[in-house]
Amino acid sequence: MEKSSRTSRSHRFGILTATACLLALSLTSQAQSAFVRLNQVGYVSSATKRAYLLASGAETGATFTVKNSSGAIVFGPTAIGANLGSWSTKYPDVYALDFDSLVPAAAGTFSISVSGPIAAFSPNFKIDTATNVYSTALSNSLFFYENERDGPNFIATPLRTAAGHLNDQSAKVYVTPSMNSSGRFSGDLTLATFNGSQVTIDAAGGWWDAGDYLKFVQTHSYTVALMLVGIRDFPNQMGAGSANSNFTAEAKFGLDWLQSMWDDNNKIVYYQVGIGNGNAKTTSDHDIWRLPQADDTYNGCTFQFRYICHRPVFVNPTALNSSGQIQSGASISPNLAGRLAAVFALCYHEYQTSNPAYANQCLFSAEHIFDLANTAPSGNLLTVAPFSFYPETEWRDDLELGATELYFALQGCGTSCPAGPHPASYYLQQAAHWANAYITGPNDAADTLNLYDVSGLAHFELYRALSLAGNPGGTGLETNQTALAADLQKQLNKAIAQSASDPFGFGFPWATYDTTSHGGGLAVMAAEYNFIKGPTLNGATSPAVYANRQLANILGANAWGTSLIVNDGTTFPLCMQHQVANLVPMPPNGPPFLSGAAVEGPNSITANGTLTGMVACPPNGVDVFSQFNSKAVYKDFVQSFPTVEPAIDLTASSFLAFSWQMAGAPSGTP
Repeated sequence: MEKSSRTSRSHRFGILTATACLLALSLTSQAQSAFVRLNQVGYVSSATKRAYLLASGAETGATFTVKNSSGAIVFGPTAIGANLGSWSTKYPDVYALDFDSLVPAAAGTFSISVSGPIAAFSPNFKIDTATNVYSTALSNSLFFYENERDGPNFIATPLRTAAGHLNDQSAKVYVTPSMNSSGRFSGDLTLATFNGSQVTIDAAGGWWDAGDYLKFVQTHSYTVALMLVGIRDFPNQMGAGSANSNFTAEAKFGLDWLQSMWDDNNKIVYYQVGIGNGNAKTTSDHDIWRLPQADDTYNGCTFQFRYICHRPVFVNPTALNSSGQIQSGASISPNLAGRLAAVFALCYHEYQTSNPAYANQCLFSAEHIFDLANTAPSGNLLTVAPFSFYPETEWRDDLELGATELYFALQGCGTSCPAGPHPASYYLQQAAHWANAYITGPNDAADTLNLYDVSGLAHFELYRALSLAGNPGGTGLETNQTALAADLQKQLNKAIAQSASDPFGFGFPWATYDTTSHGGGLAVMAAEYNFIKGPTLNGATSPAVYANRQLANILGANAWGTSLIVNDGTTFPLCMQHQVANLVPMPPNGPPFLSGAAVEGPNSITANGTLTGMVACPPNGVDVFSQFNSKAVYKDFVQSFPTVEPAIDLTASSFLAFSWQMAGAPSGTP
């Protein structure tokens, strides 16, 4: 199954029944209307500026103006741009509104007015420096992760008043049960043992995966890797140089949890905390709606609720023998091995000076995990239980990323490197090998940067590693910078071809899960390509312009006129499928907002279905976005997990995209 057409992020409260939300609205019964869609966060003064006019009829002869906050015209009137195609039967015309030549004498707030057959007006928007445009959005991203914290080290905010899941500090380890695609299992769980004894670990901490309270190594490793890359490459945006969006403490919080899920002494990986869906005798995470602090004593911790109060930890299945005994040093699914190795190698880079003992432990973990990677996997990769919640199929990219970050770690420490199994040159060879395996493999360029494919980051990292190595030629490396750049271009060119089929120019199909994450990922990849190759893609497309427009698409320049990241813009998700956001705010659609949370976004389906305690949102039940649905649908409705559930991995590409826009380039080669 191609990743761009995958059908499930189905762990999202699996009891809910998905239903199409397409509404057949008669044009004859509706007044003609038009809407201006734009990047609601704003436009960078020196960058290209495009908005879109979505109209229910032809706008022949229409003009538009840009006005400042005083109402004075600063651009236009000028003719609207080309008709970019039809969005739907109700809205058959989409036009470009380009105002690149507007360079205001001073930054400020502006609006667009369209005069013509059908008038239209935009919300107010900012034009300013990249830092001033995106700094609040970046700090919002940090706020999201701070609110997703589990365990005793929670951060008090208007949304968080108490720690959750303190019982995870002494969590028992179990054998992964046989589950159906919804995560339901029969009977009871079986305890795993090690050297004849029951295993208990401290699994407290980490972030909740999404609107539920499960915790997965798969999504954590992806998220922490992107955080650490951002802190390293953009220290003034995401690191110590930032006053409002320093992710260093948050990345350390994620690192600590990943270290607790890896037993380096015995070479054992634990991959999940909690179960999504239980059975008639077992209530599980997705079966109830509550605040996280309720779980430690939920319903008196009776037998039915035993795995709510005392959440199970699942161990790497390959580490178990036929008797359920855990064995040391078992092979690790290569997707998890590669990303964990990358995370711990990046940890070494971050802490080798400030906390050398911690850094050394990270490096040892990275080296040991990489050596345990199963490089000839069969069947499903290890992701989460059940696999259908996160059906990842590609893994070569993860090993490429892990090897590259290990090269950076060891190349940078020189003679002070802790004694390890391999020199830096070994990891450069491994990185080149797995990059080539990806490029020549079955999933080459089938996806762009997101949880399921990190080649869009791994290729960029390896490109820079080869520069650091002096672009070695004829040394037996299986790839080179030309091949890496060409594969990045191949992925972006496929996205550009997709953009040509969408009147809003989005490079990923709207009717597919994870649209928001992919939009951010495309913005990152285009910025990377602009940095290493520029200035054009696909013949004439500017990668910098493409990055701007993909980011704009997820920040309001879409058919629905909504930003897909909370509190970034003037219209954004208010009724997410997120328990804390639903239960804490008064009224139920905020404020306070879970600022920075990136939701799934438009999809092929919405969903209905409720749980006891779920607060109706929107309170009046009105779907304000339904008139804009077409081949894809979007619904801001608490029951609709396919469109408005946020997640830690969905949000991860956005903070890197904002940092690229603000900094323009990494601070240097690692």
